[in-house]
Amino acid sequence: MALPAFVWFVFFGIVPLLGVLALSFTTWNGIGEIVPSGLDSWKATLQDPGLPHALWVTFLIMALSWAVQTPMSILLGVFLATSRRYREFLAVLFFIPLLLSSAAIAITYKALLDPSFGLGSGLGVEALNQDWLGKGSLAMGVLIFIVSWQFIPFHTLIYQGAVRQIPTSMYEASQIDGAGRIRQFLSITLPQLKYTIITSSTLMVVGSLTFFDLIYVLTAGGPGDATRALALLMYQQGFQANLMGPASAIAVILVLVGLGLSLLLRRLGGRGDESQLEGA
Repeated sequence: MALPAFVWFVFFGIVPLLGVLALSFTTWNGIGEIVPSGLDSWKATLQDPGLPHALWVTFLIMALSWAVQTPMSILLGVFLATSRRYREFLAVLFFIPLLLSSAAIAITYKALLDPSFGLGSGLGVEALNQDWLGKGSLAMGVLIFIVSWQFIPFHTLIYQGAVRQIPTSMYEASQIDGAGRIRQFLSITLPQLKYTIITSSTLMVVGSLTFFDLIYVLTAGGPGDATRALALLMYQQGFQANLMGPASAIAVILVLVGLGLSLLLRRLGGRGDESQLEGA
């Protein structure tokens, strides 16, 4: 039964990855002949002063988006886990941003934040009438806000399902002991969500490594290189500078960073075969 999925994964996962790895040891402009060049592409990539900055921007986006998305997703997931009807309606409403295209979202927010013709100018609100995408710190803040707005619904859904798996008997027993809602959340809900947090965090971290379309449309890496993440640098090297070798090397670095972070989070989470309700 698993054979079709395995074959699909090999042809569309392993084979392209091996191809990119092989391409990182060549010189190619994307059109002409592919010429083996040994470690030249890797040397050019590792000596590029833009690589450390792109790595820093990537990790900054990763850390800030995780810090915003995780607590909001947990709180919304717990809030929506109840059976009240209006909360089911809100669950559907919250999920809408995830259904939208990242490029369309970027175009919309870029228009809304335009200092001359955007939301601030239209409503006459001076606080909103700023050059949001023209200053590095503001542009990064806008990017984190949009990423969180788009992907919090997905992680909220994960936490909502996990909270509903927690036995109600645990909360009933804590009520008998006099525990309030805050105490129940800290002593029961959060510990029982340990492995869900690890799973959600892994998806956030690995997903943040691949942010490209949103950044490209919203800021194109600017102002300057304030939002130029690793995925955007890979695109600029490969499809703007026609340096497929260095671009492939950056792609391999992305894979290695993602794999390393995933293994680290898995190790921090303990054994993967432990039950979520262990010790309950």
